[in-house]
Amino acid sequence: MPAANRDLINSPLSPEQQPTEPLTRLPFPLLTRSHILHCSCHYWYPLYRTITPKARLIPLNAAFLSYLRADGIVLPPSIPSSPSRDVDTDSGIFSSSNSEQEDDEETNPSTSWPQIHNAILSTIASLGGSVYPKLNWSAPKDATWIAATNSMECRSPNDIYLLLKSSDFITHDLEHAFDGCTSSHPPSEEEEIPEEEEISYTLTLRKTIPSLIPSLEFRCFVRARTLLCVCQRDLNHYSFLPSLVPVLKPLIQTFFDERLRDTFSDENFVFDVYVPQPREKGRVWLMDINPWAERTDPLVFSWVEILSMEVPKSESEDLLGGVLRMSMRDGLAVPVEDNGEVVTMITTDDDKDDDDDDSASTSSSEDTIPLTSESGFEFRLINRDDPEAYNFNAQPYSAHKLPKDVVDAGVDGDGESGLREFMTRWREVVKEQEEREKGDEEEEEGEAR
Repeated sequence: MPAANRDLINSPLSPEQQPTEPLTRLPFPLLTRSHILHCSCHYWYPLYRTITPKARLIPLNAAFLSYLRADGIVLPPSIPSSPSRDVDTDSGIFSSSNSEQEDDEETNPSTSWPQIHNAILSTIASLGGSVYPKLNWSAPKDATWIAATNSMECRSPNDIYLLLKSSDFITHDLEHAFDGCTSSHPPSEEEEIPEEEEISYTLTLRKTIPSLIPSLEFRCFVRARTLLCVCQRDLNHYSFLPSLVPVLKPLIQTFFDERLRDTFSDENFVFDVYVPQPREKGRVWLMDINPWAERTDPLVFSWVEILSMEVPKSESEDLLGGVLRMSMRDGLAVPVEDNGEVVTMITTDDDKDDDDDDSASTSSSEDTIPLTSESGFEFRLINRDDPEAYNFNAQPYSAHKLPKDVVDAGVDGDGESGLREFMTRWREVVKEQEEREKGDEEEEEGEAR
């Protein structure tokens, strides 16, 4: 990596220090296959299952992966057919025959992976009858338009198959997961990196959270094992969020310090959290871990801005030996000042009955959250005057509802003329294909005679 790029990663540049030549690419560190694998759900979920919503992981075999890669959408029959019973339908009453049963078996793709199909059935039932699907890295959020519920909520295996087969995000996981990766690895890395053919693909089914509040989901950016900045995930303005920032910042900072900072394999990564009741319980849930790479959406920030940020000083560096010194006074935990600064404030069991909305209590003594005076990272929200604040009617991932060629044609050139040119080329391709098929049929008929 050029020296200028390394300097930009390590420290921000002042206007006088800006390079005279424009950057041709974002100055990310080398993206390795190991980093991508560490961000796979099958790698990190077993490590953090106690702090993530309830989920089950189902290993996928080659037959199921071939089904996902195949063109077209063929779903298994919802109800197995029975050859010995009459079946009532809107069109009348008929008896299924052996030939019809054979046709059903031929068009039932799940016969190639019955164990996975049965595992999905049992998992949905064990998780309350409703789940959210996800492959190793991506969830099929771009395919919700094809679902009857217009969401990722799935109540049957066919709901899952329909989303997976219709999603460009899932295709990216299968075909382009390691795009942009280098084959070189850090010298200290001793683990063996499996070849692409040996990657263990898994289907993660997460129990649906009926009362999930999108405004309380946040994306957190970590560089050099330091929480650099945080922003909201739902790109809409919420007037109540600014008042929660003094509570959310210490909650997220402490969650990162205690749970992720020293346990995740890489020093640079992005993680998503959900804080459902910041004032009442203060519980923080880990929702996802993403690569420190351009493919990860920076949302409210830009990657140029994030890569130029100065790493804030960790508050733990100000603590003597990393130990909090507390003094009990009248049944309350009072911080002992060190060098004239208040270190922290911790609630006790007696404080849990207090109605002070400005305190962040926890659901158990094990997860007691300290309230620091100020966290060093930037917490950015959508303001009322921001353009993103008026996206209530905008449908996310709307570009994925059309073939990529159509979207590219609308973007390139003058838009309308680009689409007109695309339609002309498409008619020519269809006409050539019809002529080719007609010629093949005539040739077959000639051979039959």
